[in-house]
Amino acid sequence: MKIVNISDAKTNLSKLVAQAASGEPFIIAKFGKPMVKVIPINAPEEKQIRRLGFMSNQICVSEGFDRMGSSEIERLFDSKFIIRS
Repeated sequence: MKIVNISDAKTNLSKLVAQAASGEPFIIAKFGKPMVKVIPINAPEEKQIRRLGFMSNQICVSEGFDRMGSSEIERLFDSKFIIRS
């Protein structure tokens, strides 16, 4: 994301706002410290962005994945372990 100094933002405000409105948000900084983020008014909030399925068809999970190690886990819970410190 582009970072613009506040004095440059004042000089080029119309151009920067047009770019932000077309989907290129930017940050205005003062003395190199980010102060505000300019985004389009209809941009989704970060809480609204859903990433469900963003890697579909890229990861393959085996059929019995949720049962892997189940016998070992059952053995651990059924055993009478004595923990000594």
